Amino acid sequence: MHYLRPDLLSRRAFLRRSSQLALTGVALPTALNLAAIGEAAAFGATDYKALICVYMGGGSDYANTVVTYDNASYDLYSAVREGGPERTAGGIALARDALTATLLSPDRPLPAGRQYALHPKLTGMASLFHAGDAAVLLNVGPLVVPLTRRDFSSDNRVLYPRPPRLQSHNDQTSIWLSSSPEGSTVGWGGSLADLAQDSNTNAMFTCMSVSGNAVFLSGRDAVPLRVGTSGLAFSGNLTGATMYGSASVKGAFNTLMRQTSVHSIENEYTRVTARSLDAKANIDQALAFAPENTAPFSQFPVTGNSLASQLRVVARLIAARDILGVKRQVFYVSAPGGYDLHDNLISQQSSNLDVLSAGITAFQSAMNQLGIADKVTLFTASEFGRTLTSNGDGSDHGWGNHHFVVGGAVQGRNFYGRPPPVSITNSGAAEDQWHIGAGVLLPSISVDQMAATMALWFGVPAADLPMVMPNIVHFGRSDYPINLGFLG
Repeated sequence: MHYLRPDLLSRRAFLRRSSQLALTGVALPTALNLAAIGEAAAFGATDYKALICVYMGGGSDYANTVVTYDNASYDLYSAVREGGPERTAGGIALARDALTATLLSPDRPLPAGRQYALHPKLTGMASLFHAGDAAVLLNVGPLVVPLTRRDFSSDNRVLYPRPPRLQSHNDQTSIWLSSSPEGSTVGWGGSLADLAQDSNTNAMFTCMSVSGNAVFLSGRDAVPLRVGTSGLAFSGNLTGATMYGSASVKGAFNTLMRQTSVHSIENEYTRVTARSLDAKANIDQALAFAPENTAPFSQFPVTGNSLASQLRVVARLIAARDILGVKRQVFYVSAPGGYDLHDNLISQQSSNLDVLSAGITAFQSAMNQLGIADKVTLFTASEFGRTLTSNGDGSDHGWGNHHFVVGGAVQGRNFYGRPPPVSITNSGAAEDQWHIGAGVLLPSISVDQMAATMALWFGVPAADLPMVMPNIVHFGRSDYPINLGFLG
């Protein structure tokens, strides 16, 4: 099989995790399963680095996010998307004049005079690009092996395997974040943490989600900690000053919850509970160290932008990294609004991208002010791109997509990857090998390559990359390099 390779997994880690999960199943519903933390890391870190995944659920529309701008390509785009006369807006096409303010001027010009601009609501992202703090990855998506359209059309699925269940939201979300279909229990963010968490004094703060549960952060040993926008949430009043109005009752309860027992299951229950209470106290201390109403955290939009609220918490936790005792961290946040725009693409995507740009721009500004921008890399992800063709008021499920990478270590002000075609017919041109009909892009950069580039920057030894992205073993040729070069 081309998917997860059991021979790459540590038998000791498997046995350890199995025994721990058997016990943590009885843990308090108010606490995360924090017991399964342990396996030795593959590298030791002395500096700090963090990765942040910003997930755009629903499948974002690539063609109106990073918009082809040169006259020849724009005219093809406008024709397919039913634009108006003289390059005006129409159908689901944006007016060319509206793109002038976000026209991107890369350090390395694209071949054949190709130009791109960003959606008009992405002015902040365009500024980050021109400041050298952001790059655009063209036509990214899950691949098991490198494929051309001819390979994709082949009946030989052994030689030319595809990711399973293409265009399925649940499966492609899981494949993007974990290399396996729905039901996967290990994500590549969690696999990064498996290798790195021994560098942290407190391993429970290696993987942190500010947006619910995500397979992306689940490792074989690493366990994600879920943090809300106001800190680590507990139900009831386990962490208050009193219980039932009495400090004495609260003290007695804390003593009871931490005492040992002759029963191993009770002891495990107590251990997880105590660990959860300690985590709550540590998170509260970290957030108190970086109050949200002080610079640089007070600059985040506070109304109608839940992504900004999530990223502000991430920024505050990064500022308090020494309090948490961490050298390596992986975070997961989600962009609100929903990107599954079969209808109402023009207005809803404008709202979504306005929120996205404001949140990411504020976050990068905070990292710059904290003096740690070169140690923090943020990237966008979405289960698939969408069709170039219009269905009347929106676009349908696709495959390849354009994405952003942001941070001080990013080799910005450039595009990475091959500009995909704008035509939806098979003209025989070389670029047409990257679409498979209706403007659905066959990815020319795999998620594995994108992740491997970030993993190497994170500190993962090259030999251990298959433990993070199992399909990376099928890449490495000159046209599909393992390191895409967008991180210094």
